[in-house]
Amino acid sequence: MSRFVLLSPSGDFDAKLRAAVAHGLRGTVQTIASDILPAGPAELFALLNQEQPEVLIIGPDVPYDEALRFAKVFDVQFPGLSLVLVSDVEPAELLQAMRAGIRDIISPQADPAEIRVLLERACQSFATRHRGPEPQPAGNGKGLVIGVFSPKGGVGKTTLATNIAIGLGQIAPMSVVIVDLDLQFGDVASGLYLNPEHTVTDAVTPAAAQDSLVLKAFLTVHPAGIYALCAPPNPVDADHITPDHISRLLEQLAQEFQYVILDTAPGLPEIGLAAMEQCTDVVWVSAMDIPSLRGLRSGLEVLRQLEIMPESRHVVLNMADAKAGLNVQDVESTIGAPVDVSVPRSRAIALSTNRGIPVLQESRKDPAVKSLRQLVERFNPAWRTQTQRKLHRRVVI
Repeated sequence: MSRFVLLSPSGDFDAKLRAAVAHGLRGTVQTIASDILPAGPAELFALLNQEQPEVLIIGPDVPYDEALRFAKVFDVQFPGLSLVLVSDVEPAELLQAMRAGIRDIISPQADPAEIRVLLERACQSFATRHRGPEPQPAGNGKGLVIGVFSPKGGVGKTTLATNIAIGLGQIAPMSVVIVDLDLQFGDVASGLYLNPEHTVTDAVTPAAAQDSLVLKAFLTVHPAGIYALCAPPNPVDADHITPDHISRLLEQLAQEFQYVILDTAPGLPEIGLAAMEQCTDVVWVSAMDIPSLRGLRSGLEVLRQLEIMPESRHVVLNMADAKAGLNVQDVESTIGAPVDVSVPRSRAIALSTNRGIPVLQESRKDPAVKSLRQLVERFNPAWRTQTQRKLHRRVVI
C-alpha cells in the first residue's frame, strides 16, 4: 500500500518527501508527476491500482484553485483522508483552504525533518478519524485546561509546563497543546527548541476565533507528538491581546484537545486571571526560599478573596533542597496549603532546559524525573477516577 501519495511535478519536493518517509515512517510514497490533477477520486484510485492512501499531498507547482477544487471533492467523498497542501499561501487564503478540506499546509521550502513531523501529524489525524474521537477527561466534552502559575518569576514554571505537556503527550499523543501566556517574555519556544511560524497573535485574529480549523493551522507541532502555541517574538505585540481574546482562545482549544497546558507570566496580570477562570486545574509553583513562599501565600489569599480559585489545585515545590534550611512542614506552614509534589534540585533538568529538550522527552533515571512523572500522573484520567486516592498527600524532601 502507498501510504503517501504526492500529486506534483516537482522532483525536488518528491526527493525531500521520500527522504522524510525513509527516516522513521512506515509506508511508501507514490508520486503522480503532473500539474494536472485527476478529475476525481475514481480516476486517482485507478492510477493507484484501486488503493486508498492515508495522506494525499497536493503540490507544489499545482495551480492553487485546482488544488482546492480537487480537495473539496475528496473531502466530501473521503472525509477520513488527510489532505496536505504544499504552498506558500497568504493568510487570507488559509480559511479558504481549510474550508476546502485541506488538513494541513506546508511550505515548498520545508526540509525533510519538517515534512516528517507534518506527515506524522497527518497519519495520527487519519488514525484518529478512523477509530473515532478520543475520550475527554473533563465533562461537557471539553478537555482539561491546566494552568501553571506563580506570583514570582524564576521558579521553573516553563520547565514544569513543558514537561507536563511532554508527559501528557505520551499518554494522549497529538491531543495536547501548550500555550505560552507569558506574552511579552515567554520561553516555551526555547524550552521546546521550536522556531514557530505563527504565535498567539495569529491565534486571536477574527478568522481564527471564528473557525477552529484556521486556529489549528497556527499551531506548531513538536516532534514528541504535542502542539505548541508560542508567545509573539515582539513584546509590543502583546499589547493588542486582551483577556477576552484569551478566554475565547482557551474555550476553542478545550473543545479540540484533551489537554491544554498554560505557561503563564509571573504574578496575576489580567491575562493570567482570565486564563485562570478557564482552568479546570491550577499548578502552583514555588521555589524553596522565603520570598517565593510568601509570594505564593499572598497570591493564594488574593484569589480566595476574588473567588476564582479552581477546585483542582496542585502545589509543586520546585528545586527542593534539604540543605536549604527549610523542610516541607515549614513550606506548608508558610503558604497555608499542603504540598502535593516536591521536585528535587536536579542537574539533569538544568541541562535539559538549556538544550531545549524537556527531561521527560528522554529516558533518564533521576529523582526529579520521578517527581515530574508523579505530577503528570495527576492529570491521567485513570488516576483521577480512583476516588479512594486523596488529592493532596504529604510529601517529603
